[in-house]
Amino acid sequence: EVQLVESGGGLVQAGGSLRLSCAFSGVTFDDYAIGWFRQVPGEEREEVSCISRSDGFTYYAESAKGRFTISSDFAKNAVYLQMNSLKPEDTGVYYCNAATIISGYWGQGTQVTVSS
Repeated sequence: EVQLVESGGGLVQAGGSLRLSCAFSGVTFDDYAIGWFRQVPGEEREEVSCISRSDGFTYYAESAKGRFTISSDFAKNAVYLQMNSLKPEDTGVYYCNAATIISGYWGQGTQVTVSS
């Protein structure tokens, strides 16, 4: 069974930083990606960043480029999202996702609130 647990969310002032962590287990494929998605009420989940297990390829949404950094410790089944220079529009529930060739799996999410 694939499980993902996010942590590190919270309330921060604009300009501040947070580091999100995703601890995952049960992914048996050699090739998969771990991504971070953000969701705000009434909107679809938006992919913020992801990293590939096989080659380390990383992706960032335009809104995240230059401010967020995704990193991984696959030996420890962990992926991190360092978020700097946070803006109020970064507010939302951040979900960790494991994408394999078979399916995708979600964590329960962690709330990030950026006050102006």
